Amino acid sequence: MDLWGRLRQGLRRTREQVGQALESVLRGGGAPDAESRQRLEEALLQADVGPATVERLIALAEARMRGARALDLRAALEQTAAEMLALPGPPLEPGPAGTGPWVLLLIGVNGSGKTTLAGKLAAHFARQGRRTLLVAADTFRAAAPEQLEAWAARAGVEMVGARAGSDPAAVVHDGLEAAKARGTEVVLVDTAGRLHTRHNLMAELEKVGRVCGRLVPGAPHHVLLVLDATIGQNSLAQAREFGRAIAVTSLAVNKLDGTARGGVVLAIADQLRLPIRVLGTGEGLDDWVSFEPVAFARAMFE
Repeated sequence: MDLWGRLRQGLRRTREQVGQALESVLRGGGAPDAESRQRLEEALLQADVGPATVERLIALAEARMRGARALDLRAALEQTAAEMLALPGPPLEPGPAGTGPWVLLLIGVNGSGKTTLAGKLAAHFARQGRRTLLVAADTFRAAAPEQLEAWAARAGVEMVGARAGSDPAAVVHDGLEAAKARGTEVVLVDTAGRLHTRHNLMAELEKVGRVCGRLVPGAPHHVLLVLDATIGQNSLAQAREFGRAIAVTSLAVNKLDGTARGGVVLAIADQLRLPIRVLGTGEGLDDWVSFEPVAFARAMFE
């Protein structure tokens, strides 16, 4: 399935949530009246776009329609949403070959899908011909190293792990030393899921970041915060707290296929001003897409 097909499938429940209200507004033609606007606002709120973002999205779409009379509300919403989602930031790609290992840190709360995404990304980089290493820095969750080892086997990459209860920073240290010795190009560090309210665990995450920087200049080169779309607006609070512990580079939003709350992607981009780089759309090795703002907006409002 191509990018468009995966996005349409992943956003099906969200699109159905918004679509009925949008269709009733479109039947009236032109900009929505007060009653139609309220129905549209309610549908967007139910899709977890969030109050502030809903207001800004509709206001900007209405302004766009005033500037281009031939534009209908659906097209105006699509174009406005795409602009809101198109935030600058570094790509989720390693630098030039021969510059040492490129280190990607995956962070997030328990159950957000970090380990699964680590395996998917490892397979992606391995297919590009890059020597890739997975580091199992989740030493708390039962069977976490075994789960990552299974993903490493599926992706055809190497893995460095440790016994349960080991110091995560020490595991990362060993993984990066191994990467340098082996000439590894890409290192993906799967950290333990941690509640953003547990300050001791957030401090541990800071320590992992410092260890990366001591062993590889500039590391971690990319910090990917993995969020769960099914929790909606709660992901905003998570992202803010993680951002206080470590500099987040970009976001991944998982489990879009299992929720009608896909509008939270808009809220995340608008409120946090962090670029989204990955969308998870299922459990398979290829069930993810690189984030494309125009395609996402079209799939949401089509």
